[in-house]
Amino acid sequence: MISPILSEEDVSLDLVTKGKQSALSKIAVRIARRTGLDEQMVLRGLFDRERLGSTGIGHGVAIPHALLGTISSPVASLTRLAQPINFEGPDDDPVDLIYTVLWPRSATSAFLPALSQICRLFRASQVRERIRQARSSDEALAILETEPLPKFPSICILPASGLVFWCPGT
Repeated sequence: MISPILSEEDVSLDLVTKGKQSALSKIAVRIARRTGLDEQMVLRGLFDRERLGSTGIGHGVAIPHALLGTISSPVASLTRLAQPINFEGPDDDPVDLIYTVLWPRSATSAFLPALSQICRLFRASQVRERIRQARSSDEALAILETEPLPKFPSICILPASGLVFWCPGT
């Protein structure tokens, strides 16, 4: 489920921001500190993707994401904002739930299926509402882990060739 790339320390509830750039900046700093990645690289990846078009998917949810060449496994964070912000999503609803995904550029074939599963999860109104009501990070994570929808594919990389493929049985 979500747990292979999201842990309790990746969940931030009631983050105070001034808008979209502020939210993405704070999320990038948090991810970078937890993973040891360069803050500017994470932020640049998220901003570069956002310039192509909003990652807001509607119903108060955004899924900012970036493909990075400097990571070998996916990284994610879930952020619930203290106050909804304009994210220029398709329905113009302000966003209060942000699920951020950083994905290895070497595993792009598995990225779109994983992103699709995340989108399906957050399209479920009961998931959104339960996360909005969660009182703690572990409660929010438990909500995501108990939902039966997404299962992230395992990524296998053959070291000699760098060939990326989905592992059998995923």
